[in-house]
Amino acid sequence: MEKKPLRVIVGGGAGRMGRRLSALLAEDPRFVLTGGVVRTPEQARSLARCFTADALSAHLERSDLLIDFSAPQASVAFASAAAKAGKPAVIGTTGLSALQQAQLAALAKKVPLFAAANFSPGVHALLHLAEEAARLLGGFEVSLSETHHSRKKDSPSGTALRLAQAVARARGGKLPEIVSQRVGDVVGDHALTLAGKDERLELVHRAQSRDVFARGAMDAALWLRRRRPGLYGMDDLLRAR
Repeated sequence: MEKKPLRVIVGGGAGRMGRRLSALLAEDPRFVLTGGVVRTPEQARSLARCFTADALSAHLERSDLLIDFSAPQASVAFASAAAKAGKPAVIGTTGLSALQQAQLAALAKKVPLFAAANFSPGVHALLHLAEEAARLLGGFEVSLSETHHSRKKDSPSGTALRLAQAVARARGGKLPEIVSQRVGDVVGDHALTLAGKDERLELVHRAQSRDVFARGAMDAALWLRRRRPGLYGMDDLLRAR
Protein backbone atom coordinates (compact mmCIF):
# COMPACT_ATOMS: atom_id res chain seq x y z
CA MET A 1 0.00 0.00 0.00
CA GLU A 2 1.33 3.42 -0.94
CA LYS A 3 2.32 5.57 2.02
CA LYS A 4 0.56 8.85 2.57
CA PRO A 5 2.69 11.97 2.11
CA LEU A 6 4.41 13.09 5.29
CA ARG A 7 2.91 16.35 6.57
CA VAL A 8 5.79 18.56 7.72
CA ILE A 9 6.15 21.82 9.65
CA VAL A 10 9.41 23.73 9.13
CA GLY A 11 10.93 25.55 12.08
CA GLY A 12 12.88 28.67 11.20
CA GLY A 13 10.71 29.11 8.12
CA ALA A 14 12.10 32.56 7.29
CA GLY A 15 15.76 31.53 7.45
CA ARG A 16 17.99 30.57 4.53
CA MET A 17 17.79 26.86 5.31
CA GLY A 18 14.12 27.05 6.22
CA ARG A 19 13.17 28.68 2.93
CA ARG A 20 15.15 26.23 0.86
CA LEU A 21 13.81 23.25 2.78
CA SER A 22 10.26 24.54 2.36
CA ALA A 23 10.75 24.88 -1.40
CA LEU A 24 12.09 21.34 -1.73
CA LEU A 25 9.30 19.90 0.42
CA ALA A 26 6.69 21.65 -1.72
CA GLU A 27 8.18 20.07 -4.86
CA ASP A 28 8.37 16.51 -3.51
CA PRO A 29 5.23 14.31 -3.68
CA ARG A 30 6.39 12.35 -0.64
CA PHE A 31 5.71 15.42 1.52
CA VAL A 32 3.05 18.00 2.27
CA LEU A 33 4.34 21.30 3.64
CA THR A 34 1.82 22.33 6.30
CA GLY A 35 3.58 25.54 7.31
CA GLY A 36 6.64 27.27 8.67
CA VAL A 37 7.31 28.82 12.07
CA VAL A 38 8.60 32.41 11.93
CA ARG A 39 9.55 34.93 14.60
CA THR A 40 7.31 37.91 13.87
CA PRO A 41 3.73 38.57 12.70
CA GLU A 42 5.20 40.63 9.85
CA GLN A 43 7.07 37.59 8.57
CA ALA A 44 3.95 35.46 8.93
CA ARG A 45 1.99 37.91 6.80
CA SER A 46 4.67 38.19 4.11
CA LEU A 47 5.55 34.48 3.76
CA ALA A 48 3.06 31.92 2.48
CA ARG A 49 1.86 29.28 4.98
CA CYS A 50 3.91 30.74 7.83
CA PHE A 51 2.83 31.41 11.41
CA THR A 52 4.37 32.47 14.72
CA ALA A 53 5.29 30.08 17.54
CA ASP A 54 2.11 30.74 19.50
CA ALA A 55 0.17 28.88 16.79
CA LEU A 56 2.56 25.91 16.62
CA SER A 57 0.51 23.57 18.83
CA ALA A 58 -2.56 23.95 16.62
CA HIS A 59 -0.56 23.29 13.45
CA LEU A 60 1.12 20.24 14.99
CA GLU A 61 -2.30 18.63 15.41
CA ARG A 62 -2.67 18.42 11.63
CA SER A 63 0.97 17.56 10.89
CA ASP A 64 3.07 14.42 11.20
CA LEU A 65 6.54 15.78 11.94
CA LEU A 66 8.61 18.93 12.49
CA ILE A 67 11.95 19.73 10.81
CA ASP A 68 13.87 22.60 12.35
CA PHE A 69 16.89 24.65 11.28
CA SER A 70 16.58 27.73 13.50
CA ALA A 71 18.44 28.66 16.71
CA PRO A 72 19.31 26.56 19.77
CA GLN A 73 16.72 27.99 22.17
CA ALA A 74 13.99 27.90 19.54
CA SER A 75 14.89 24.34 18.52
CA VAL A 76 14.45 23.06 22.06
CA ALA A 77 11.11 24.88 22.34
CA PHE A 78 9.89 23.50 18.99
CA ALA A 79 11.02 19.96 19.86
CA SER A 80 9.26 20.26 23.22
CA ALA A 81 6.03 21.31 21.52
CA ALA A 82 6.34 18.41 19.08
CA ALA A 83 6.93 15.93 21.92
CA LYS A 84 3.91 17.28 23.80
CA ALA A 85 1.84 16.68 20.66
CA GLY A 86 3.31 13.19 20.25
CA LYS A 87 5.03 14.09 16.97
CA PRO A 88 8.61 13.26 15.89
CA ALA A 89 11.11 16.01 15.16
CA VAL A 90 14.26 16.40 13.05
CA ILE A 91 16.67 19.00 14.43
CA GLY A 92 19.48 20.40 12.29
CA THR A 93 20.36 23.44 14.39
CA THR A 94 24.00 23.83 15.41
CA GLY A 95 25.52 25.60 18.41
CA LEU A 96 23.48 23.67 21.00
CA SER A 97 24.84 23.85 24.54
CA ALA A 98 25.40 20.73 26.63
CA LEU A 99 22.21 21.55 28.54
CA GLN A 100 20.20 21.94 25.34
CA GLN A 101 21.54 18.64 24.02
CA ALA A 102 20.49 17.01 27.30
CA GLN A 103 17.03 18.54 26.96
CA LEU A 104 16.66 17.04 23.48
CA ALA A 105 17.81 13.66 24.78
CA ALA A 106 15.13 13.83 27.47
CA LEU A 107 12.44 14.66 24.89
CA ALA A 108 13.60 11.70 22.80
CA LYS A 109 12.34 9.39 25.54
CA LYS A 110 8.82 10.45 24.56
CA VAL A 111 9.01 10.65 20.74
CA PRO A 112 11.48 9.76 17.96
CA LEU A 113 13.94 12.61 17.59
CA PHE A 114 16.69 12.92 14.96
CA ALA A 115 19.46 15.43 15.66
CA ALA A 116 22.47 16.15 13.47
CA ALA A 117 24.87 19.05 13.10
CA ASN A 118 25.26 18.16 9.43
CA PHE A 119 22.97 16.11 7.16
CA SER A 120 25.53 15.53 4.41
CA PRO A 121 26.42 11.84 3.81
CA GLY A 122 29.85 12.99 2.64
CA VAL A 123 30.55 14.76 5.93
CA HIS A 124 29.69 11.65 7.91
CA ALA A 125 32.05 9.60 5.76
CA LEU A 126 34.66 12.28 6.47
CA LEU A 127 34.14 11.89 10.23
CA HIS A 128 34.90 8.18 10.06
CA LEU A 129 37.88 8.69 7.74
CA ALA A 130 39.27 11.40 10.03
CA GLU A 131 39.20 9.17 13.08
CA GLU A 132 40.88 6.29 11.28
CA ALA A 133 43.54 8.52 9.70
CA ALA A 134 44.32 10.19 13.03
CA ARG A 135 44.74 6.76 14.62
CA LEU A 136 46.97 5.36 11.87
CA LEU A 137 49.10 8.52 11.63
CA GLY A 138 49.51 9.07 15.35
CA GLY A 139 52.79 10.97 15.00
CA PHE A 140 51.52 13.43 12.41
CA GLU A 141 50.65 17.03 13.30
CA VAL A 142 47.01 18.05 12.96
CA SER A 143 45.50 21.15 11.36
CA LEU A 144 41.72 21.62 11.28
CA SER A 145 39.88 24.49 9.60
CA GLU A 146 36.36 25.42 8.55
CA THR A 147 34.85 28.24 6.48
CA HIS A 148 31.21 29.33 6.32
CA HIS A 149 29.18 32.28 5.12
CA SER A 150 29.43 35.54 7.02
CA ARG A 151 25.93 35.19 8.55
CA LYS A 152 26.65 31.96 10.40
CA LYS A 153 26.56 32.73 14.13
CA ASP A 154 28.18 29.74 15.82
CA SER A 155 31.95 29.34 15.57
CA PRO A 156 33.51 26.85 15.24
CA SER A 157 30.88 24.94 13.33
CA GLY A 158 29.22 21.87 14.79
CA THR A 159 30.81 19.74 12.09
CA ALA A 160 34.29 21.06 12.86
CA LEU A 161 33.76 20.24 16.53
CA ARG A 162 32.78 16.69 15.61
CA LEU A 163 35.92 16.37 13.47
CA ALA A 164 38.01 17.57 16.40
CA GLN A 165 36.30 15.03 18.65
CA ALA A 166 37.02 12.27 16.13
CA VAL A 167 40.73 13.12 16.19
CA ALA A 168 40.74 13.30 20.00
CA ARG A 169 39.05 9.89 20.27
CA ALA A 170 41.64 8.35 17.98
CA ARG A 171 44.55 9.74 19.95
CA GLY A 172 43.16 9.80 23.47
CA GLY A 173 44.07 13.44 23.89
CA LYS A 174 42.63 16.94 23.89
CA LEU A 175 40.70 18.51 21.03
CA PRO A 176 42.88 19.99 18.29
CA GLU A 177 42.64 23.72 17.63
CA ILE A 178 40.10 24.77 14.99
CA VAL A 179 40.63 27.74 12.68
CA SER A 180 37.30 29.31 11.66
CA GLN A 181 36.52 31.81 8.92
CA ARG A 182 33.24 33.60 8.18
CA VAL A 183 33.25 35.11 4.72
CA GLY A 184 30.97 35.69 1.75
CA ASP A 185 28.41 33.06 0.76
CA VAL A 186 30.45 29.92 1.49
CA VAL A 187 27.98 27.12 2.23
CA GLY A 188 30.45 25.05 4.24
CA ASP A 189 34.06 23.90 3.83
CA HIS A 190 35.90 21.62 6.27
CA ALA A 191 39.53 20.53 6.01
CA LEU A 192 41.66 18.23 8.13
CA THR A 193 45.40 18.05 7.42
CA LEU A 194 47.71 15.47 8.94
CA ALA A 195 51.35 16.42 8.31
CA GLY A 196 54.39 14.24 8.82
CA LYS A 197 57.98 14.25 7.61
CA ASP A 198 58.06 14.78 3.82
CA GLU A 199 54.32 14.15 3.37
CA ARG A 200 50.86 15.27 4.37
CA LEU A 201 47.34 13.91 4.08
CA GLU A 202 44.42 16.28 3.41
CA LEU A 203 40.79 15.33 3.96
CA VAL A 204 38.43 17.98 2.61
CA HIS A 205 34.67 18.32 2.26
CA ARG A 206 32.99 21.20 0.44
CA ALA A 207 29.23 21.66 0.39
CA GLN A 208 28.23 23.27 -2.90
CA SER A 209 24.58 23.90 -2.05
CA ARG A 210 22.29 23.97 0.99
CA ASP A 211 20.20 21.41 -0.84
CA VAL A 212 22.47 18.61 0.44
CA PHE A 213 21.51 19.50 4.02
CA ALA A 214 17.82 19.96 3.23
CA ARG A 215 17.57 16.68 1.33
CA GLY A 216 19.42 14.90 4.13
CA ALA A 217 16.88 16.21 6.63
CA MET A 218 14.05 15.06 4.36
CA ASP A 219 15.56 11.58 4.18
CA ALA A 220 15.85 11.59 7.97
CA ALA A 221 12.19 12.60 8.30
CA LEU A 222 10.98 9.74 6.10
CA TRP A 223 13.17 7.27 8.00
CA LEU A 224 12.05 8.60 11.39
CA ARG A 225 8.32 8.25 10.80
CA ARG A 226 8.32 4.52 11.69
CA ARG A 227 10.80 4.63 14.58
CA ARG A 228 10.24 4.17 18.27
CA PRO A 229 11.06 6.98 20.72
CA GLY A 230 14.79 7.55 20.91
CA LEU A 231 17.56 9.92 19.89
CA TYR A 232 18.85 9.12 16.40
CA GLY A 233 21.58 10.53 14.15
CA MET A 234 23.20 10.22 10.76
CA ASP A 235 25.01 6.99 11.61
CA ASP A 236 21.64 5.35 12.22
CA LEU A 237 20.26 6.60 8.92
CA LEU A 238 23.28 5.62 6.82
CA ARG A 239 23.52 2.15 8.36
CA ALA A 240 19.91 1.55 7.35
CA ARG A 241 20.60 2.21 3.66
